[in-house]
Amino acid sequence: MLERPGRSLDEWLDHLEHLHPRGQAGIELGLERVRQVSDVLQQRQSCPVITVGGTNGKGSTCAMLERILLAAGFRVGVYTSPHLLRYNERVRLNGVPAGDADFCAAFARVEAARINAGDVTLTYFEFGTLAAWEMFSATPLDAIILEVGLGGRLDATNIYAADCAIVVTVALDHMDYLGPTREAIGREKAGICRAGRPLISGDAEPPQSLIETCRLASADFCQIGRDFGFLRQEGQWQYWGRCGGSERTLGGLAFPALRGDCQLHNASCAIAALYALHDRLPVTAQDIRRGLSEVEVAGRCQVLPGRPQVVLDVAHNPQAATTLATSLGGMGFAQSTWAVFGMMADKDIAGVIEAIRQRIDHWLPCDLPGQRAASAADLAVVLAKVGAVSSVIEVAGQFQSPAAALAYAQENAGDDDRILVFGSFLTVAGVMRPDPVQPPGHKT
Repeated sequence: MLERPGRSLDEWLDHLEHLHPRGQAGIELGLERVRQVSDVLQQRQSCPVITVGGTNGKGSTCAMLERILLAAGFRVGVYTSPHLLRYNERVRLNGVPAGDADFCAAFARVEAARINAGDVTLTYFEFGTLAAWEMFSATPLDAIILEVGLGGRLDATNIYAADCAIVVTVALDHMDYLGPTREAIGREKAGICRAGRPLISGDAEPPQSLIETCRLASADFCQIGRDFGFLRQEGQWQYWGRCGGSERTLGGLAFPALRGDCQLHNASCAIAALYALHDRLPVTAQDIRRGLSEVEVAGRCQVLPGRPQVVLDVAHNPQAATTLATSLGGMGFAQSTWAVFGMMADKDIAGVIEAIRQRIDHWLPCDLPGQRAASAADLAVVLAKVGAVSSVIEVAGQFQSPAAALAYAQENAGDDDRILVFGSFLTVAGVMRPDPVQPPGHKT
């Protein structure tokens, strides 16, 4: 079967969605199928790979690693997911999203290999992961950063061996796939480690399964609070650590350009990983300072200009919502906070509400596109059930889209109020691109 030439990126993405029996929302963990296609493509590793897993903080940590390495003059490829507005966001080559032509060429190669491997069925994420590696292979690179999609052990990114693995946090999320406890989830996330290579744990109280999996794999386990960490100081902070075989202290650091108390934690994980790979990817203190000052990630405690203040955050599980609540508390006075709130139905909606309810005065639940989304009416019922409001009727409104909820908030909020948009990547994307059409490939 010959692949038809000339497909646009949108046509390729539509093909990817329909290739898997359950469409782009389908998740099927396992490495056998994706490895078969990778073997046909003859994919090989030729530079250090940093694989970043964890429940929350992956995207920010990847971005910090990328900016520091770019500041040091290295050529860097990054693969992350999901995207907010355009699929191109998922692959960056030397800090720039890959172009449509790059994606189309890579997709064509993966499709040909998939067919040659026996018409192997790939999920949307698996196809995209293989295509990302094809783009990396076609570009001279000094380092590759891979963000785990789901879990770790059976995630498609794990066919590539991490020279350094990071597990930023371990919390309850995706329990249908990873297990019902932190111990079960920790075991899955630890599966990205490799023998003789470091695993950086950003969890100060990691599940025993994370530690034990690393021990059985003969990986070098490096834990925040024990082997590395940070100290807050007035107007600045200090990194300390002994990952990579030598003790290092780096003081007088300005706070990262990303907002939120969690970012010192994420920055420490990134620095620990780079020091662990210092013999292959040497970075200076100035590189670290510059990288952290230049880092940007849309939708992570992102504040839009103007009044009332609008804050965008993709937080979609209780741990992330708790972190967001803490960050809001440190962002200065707001007379009232209006929440544009949309979530997936398979998430812990009640847990997210409980984690942040003390920071919210007016709830604006909204519909999101896609079959997995909870409706605004469903969210209103949960809000009343957990006592965030005394009745469904008290919810400020139920809206057909995040954009509609934001418009209502902007019309009714005062200049000294705050508008928070959160609960899902789709919620944030819905106000950044206010049409109701679901961008392909979103999962949270």
